[in-house]
Amino acid sequence: MASNVNPTVRRRRLGQELRRLREAKGMTAEEVADRLLVSQSKISRLENGRRSISQRDVRDLCGVYEVEDQRVVDSLMEMARDSRQQGWWHAFGDIPYSVYIGLESAAQSLRVYEPQLVTGLLQTRAYAEALVRGALPETSTAEIEKRVNVRMHRQERVTEEDNPLRLWVVLDEAALHRVVGSRLVMREQLEHLMEMCQLPHVTVQVMPFEAGAHPGLNGQYAILEFADTADSSVVYLEGVTSDLYLEKAPDVQKYAVMYEHLRAQSLSVEHSREFIAKAAKNFAD
Repeated sequence: MASNVNPTVRRRRLGQELRRLREAKGMTAEEVADRLLVSQSKISRLENGRRSISQRDVRDLCGVYEVEDQRVVDSLMEMARDSRQQGWWHAFGDIPYSVYIGLESAAQSLRVYEPQLVTGLLQTRAYAEALVRGALPETSTAEIEKRVNVRMHRQERVTEEDNPLRLWVVLDEAALHRVVGSRLVMREQLEHLMEMCQLPHVTVQVMPFEAGAHPGLNGQYAILEFADTADSSVVYLEGVTSDLYLEKAPDVQKYAVMYEHLRAQSLSVEHSREFIAKAAKNFAD
């Protein structure tokens, strides 16, 4: 295995293999937990890739599943070792949404609906600083700077030349009017947004107020898709104290269909650019 493989993706693939072995054995997660004298939640977290997995865990699970092919065991052990490597984001210390960053770093495409704010991958530094400061008023200056630096680093996936992230964003009109930071910050942010829209792999549509009720009224969400067919798509729902990741095909499909409705009800790409440009001019005075 290449040593620079994304550890989050490696954990997901390893978890999927372990789940497949368990199901092939006809065992429930509770039964496996009882055999290993661990909690059922640990087995679940190992299988969904939300928890790092040790080679000892792999060895014990392969023993329970009676895996006789040593090549399979060795491969899983190697995946466990790779999954414990650190991604670039670990250099910034404890990041509450590190699982998402790992998925985003490895994704081929990302579809986002944002009802209130300009999405993080298209934010300017000034906008991001004002946003974090306002959303987390008790956060220290050092923590704000760390979060903003991580956000700026994440944006490199959009601007890299070789394999940029394909990004499609539906922004509610509210995101263009909410004054984050100052009017100057907003003008620069919207001008930056227009510049990013010129990239061939970045698409932004605006959901105008006049569209009325639409499928995005339940809140923000993102759909991540990966180049490797072994990596299932993920729907990400951000929370205040915890995040939710949906990976079951019916759940992902439901959100994908919702996103198509959002696209259809939003302004066209061309009209969205004109709309953003007009909003930017409103902050010029």
